[in-house]
Amino acid sequence: MALVKKRSRRITVDDTTYRWRLRGRPTYDQGLVWSPLTYAVEHAESPGTTLVITTNQPHPSNWFGTQASPVRPSDVADSIRTARANGWIPESTGSPFHLDQSEGFISSH
Repeated sequence: MALVKKRSRRITVDDTTYRWRLRGRPTYDQGLVWSPLTYAVEHAESPGTTLVITTNQPHPSNWFGTQASPVRPSDVADSIRTARANGWIPESTGSPFHLDQSEGFISSH
C-alpha cells in the first residue's frame, strides 16, 4: 500500500530518494501516550514494501501535552540505513517492514 502523497516529505539517502510521512493526528493509543510515535517510509520512484518505524517518542499531538522531540530528517535517514542493513528492500512488494526503535519509551499508564 502506497503512502498518501499529501504532506509527505522527500529525502535522499545514499543516492536513493524516498518519501516519508508522519501521521498528523495520533491514534487513540498514541493520544493517550500508551504507544509511541510511528512513521512510514517508501521508495519515491517505485514504491514497494513500506517501512514502518516505531520510535521511542510520544506523538507530538498527544492529548496530555507530554513533551515530544520532533522527527528530524537525520533521524529518518539513520532509520532507513538501519532498515536496509536489516533486510528492507524498498522496491520489492510484500508486507510492511517494521523497524522497532521503541526501546526506552515510557507509557503513561
